[in-house]
Amino acid sequence: MAGGGHGRDAGRLLTGSNTKGKRTRGEGEVKVEVPLRVNDGDVLLCLDGSVTLLDALRDHLGLVGTKKGCDQGACGACTVLLDGRRVLSCLTLAAQCDGREVTTVEGLASGGDPHPVQDAFVRHDAFQCGYCTPGQIMSAVALLAEGRAGSDEEVREFMSGNLCRCAAYPNIVAAIREVAATRQGVAMNGQGEAHDAGL
Repeated sequence: MAGGGHGRDAGRLLTGSNTKGKRTRGEGEVKVEVPLRVNDGDVLLCLDGSVTLLDALRDHLGLVGTKKGCDQGACGACTVLLDGRRVLSCLTLAAQCDGREVTTVEGLASGGDPHPVQDAFVRHDAFQCGYCTPGQIMSAVALLAEGRAGSDEEVREFMSGNLCRCAAYPNIVAAIREVAATRQGVAMNGQGEAHDAGL
């Protein structure tokens, strides 16, 4: 989940002659120009090669919806989408994302309307303190895009990398299953079981 395996050499900006980004040197640091497409907008960052995507988003772009939890890839609070697939931004170097599409929780709304997953989290009270919620929502969006919401068990397995210390897991699963069912043209009854919306 940390950004490898997306069809490009993950280390190409950092070392060697195959470095693509423009590198500058100042005060003992090597800076790398990193062009990104973030939430449908083009940005060009000049960063130290060791800056994570998480820190680039929060500290350089002011997108603080992506949370810094463990900073070790264990909690999922930093989850974003990279070319439509979820990654842990605390384990992904910003330089690895040269020219790629990054979507954060701030980029999910369309025309001012919340994303269906965001709406479902509110309806199902799928958060308490809310700290993990952006990462949970980003993983849920990826799960739905990959068609992995066929059962509660499948949802729990896919979402297992996202920790909720407030233990809102049943409500998170219910929110995701509702969106999945709506997309399949069915509704959910009170027990979270799918039934034909026409009945």
